[in-house]
Parts: sequence; C-alpha cells; structure tokens
Amino acid sequence: MREIRKILIANRGEIANRIIWTCKEMDIKTVAVHSEADREALHVRYADEAICIGPAPSAESYLNIPSIISAAEITNVDAIHPGYGFLAESAIFAKICDDCNIKFIGPRADVIRMMGDKVEARRTMSAAGVPILPGSPEPIESAAEAKKLAKEIGFPMIIKAAAGGGGRGMRIVRSEDELENNLETAQSEALAAFKNGSVYIERYIERPRGTGMHDPATASKTIRRSAFGRYLA
Repeated sequence: MREIRKILIANRGEIANRIIWTCKEMDIKTVAVHSEADREALHVRYADEAICIGPAPSAESYLNIPSIISAAEITNVDAIHPGYGFLAESAIFAKICDDCNIKFIGPRADVIRMMGDKVEARRTMSAAGVPILPGSPEPIESAAEAKKLAKEIGFPMIIKAAAGGGGRGMRIVRSEDELENNLETAQSEALAAFKNGSVYIERYIERPRGTGMHDPATASKTIRRSAFGRYLA
C-alpha cells in the first residue's frame, strides 16, 4: 500500500478541521480546498497548503470533481479524505481517485455504489434478509405514485434523497394534503445538493433509536481513527 504522507481534504469547516488535527498528530501534511467564498475560512488557514477550486456554489466547487482531482495532482497528494457529505458517498469520485492512483479514504467504489444510493441500499438489505421499513422499491417520480404508496404504508411517512443525507432532500409528510408540495421541494433540494433529484419514501418512525458500528481496518498495519469514523492508515 502506498504510504500516506500528504492528504487533500475534499470538504470544509469543522469537518475539515478535525481531519487536519488528526493528520497533524500523525505528522501527515494536509491540503485544504476552498471555494472563493471560503478563502479566509479556518480550515484554509490551518492546513499546510490550500487551493481554490471554484466559486461559492457547492456544485461549482466542493462537488466539482475535475477541480478537486486537479488540485490533488497539482499538490501531489497521496490520498483524498472526503469527510462526510459532499462527495463522501460518490462512487464515481471514489473510482476516479483510484484511476488517478490517489487513495480514497473510505469504502471502495463498488461498496459506495451499493450503499450510497439509498434505494439500492434498501434492496441490498432486503435481499440479505435484513428487516427494512415499508417504502418505495424504486425512486418516486410523481405525486400520483407517492399517493398510491401512501395508501399502502400509511402516514406519517418521510421523503428522502436517494443520493445523499444530512437532512437535505428530506421531508416528513403527515397527510395527503402535504404530499405533492413536499415531494417537489425534496426533489429540488436533492438535485441542488447532490446533482441527483431522485427521492424515495418510507414509513416515518416518530422516535427512532439509532445504532452504529465502525469497521476499523481491512488492509493496514497501523490504524488511527480520523474524524467522523473514517480511518487513516
């Protein structure tokens, strides 16, 4: 495995700062990327190097894969850490990193493709015999489809972006009167945030309890947990 001596962080703000702190503890050099609007941000000043990747809109900067890869090649990094959000669940981005011989700190592209798309993730879990909430087996395209599904699973239900998370492209619907408007809003938000307007619907649980676990390593001798559950080798 290629030794990691310098990392580009494809994120911003507190997410990027926590990764930078971990890298400093491990004596790994860091490269911050930033939009024009974030030029004076703390993560930009705290990293060893910084490079601008585009204008303020995320679609033109933090989601701009060619700009990020160019920044990685210009600064000669060994790896890219996506943090969470933005491109962290992009199988395309992970594959491009691999094709460019840049380590993607995160799951393989095929795993992201399986689990990053929430509709595909539901299918995978169902096929493995894991119980899932009642919901749509495919992305919802129209209000008519949503209303038909609502009669099957009942209210309240939740509309979610298939390609991302973080609350964007997500709407709780408690009655049929709220459905059409919330569907359009969720699709628009998902498209703006993730460049993918696909959404799905599932039954909403009012007071859920979440559990999670980390897989610490698969192919490394030395492991250090970085920010937000990802690991540096």
